[in-house]
Amino acid sequence: MQPLTRSMMTGAIALAALTAGQAQAEFQLSERFTDTDGDLVADIPEDESQWLDPDTLIFAYTPVEDPAVYAEVWAGFLKHMEEVTGKQVQFFPVQSNAAQIEAMRAGRLHVAGFNTGSNPLAVACAGFRPFAMMAAEDGSFGYEMEIITYPDSGIDEVEDIRGKTLTHTSETSNSGFKAPTALMASEFGMTSGEDYEVDFSGKHDNSVLGVANEDYEVATVANSVKNRMIDRGVIDADQLEVIYQSDTFPTTGYGTAYNLAPELQEAIKEAFFSFDWEGSELAEEFGRNGEEQFIPISFKEHWAVIRQIDDANGVEYDCS
Repeated sequence: MQPLTRSMMTGAIALAALTAGQAQAEFQLSERFTDTDGDLVADIPEDESQWLDPDTLIFAYTPVEDPAVYAEVWAGFLKHMEEVTGKQVQFFPVQSNAAQIEAMRAGRLHVAGFNTGSNPLAVACAGFRPFAMMAAEDGSFGYEMEIITYPDSGIDEVEDIRGKTLTHTSETSNSGFKAPTALMASEFGMTSGEDYEVDFSGKHDNSVLGVANEDYEVATVANSVKNRMIDRGVIDADQLEVIYQSDTFPTTGYGTAYNLAPELQEAIKEAFFSFDWEGSELAEEFGRNGEEQFIPISFKEHWAVIRQIDDANGVEYDCS
């Protein structure tokens, strides 16, 4: 296996080359929403009759892995949210990004963590208002997209993917599909569906397991998911080889539905930023990636590179 050299070019540089001289398309919310302050997220309705103030808040974490794994991980945090908000809070185990977005759009999901790639779609079409992200003690955050294969697969560098099948996770995933599709074209001159075939595993853990078990030759994944699986002993590190690692991307964004009552939205924010991570299930699980706090974020600022990737891929947010 050759060491990472050219493949370590950052995602930001590759994207800059791809979009040089080209203005990013204007991000548009669904016509259901307004954005009078220009922060690119839906305003809270001015009409109080449109506010939601449910007795039970429904929370969902992005389905990057088996939802059953995370019901217990989030239990302590959701209890804290109950104490802060005075509401009951229920964990909702969604099976796909599309189902998660539709649940919020339909008013059945109130608080959620949407993965990096589906954040813009959730903001544009479901009225998602992200405000927090996990980070390390020093405030650093994010993960990298990796292209992985298994030892002795015959794929030693990215150019070896030509003519083969590259397994993605889902079309709404940044690291599982959007970023690698843009970067394969800009950095390596390979077009999806022409220079290599694609298929989809559905989730990052499926892709990691598929490569580790040699069911998939090569796949694109979020290394945060891969690293947690290795740390939990689901797979061994020596079952995988990394042939590409991108620059750092923002990780899961946490927020609320736009039409929750303003006081409730503020209480939910307080629950995130007042949570004591020490000794918690969240610290045990996400500490594997060095994450140990929630920090405030801005969709307009922190997701700019993700919107740029979507623009480079010709993505349109169909909210019909």
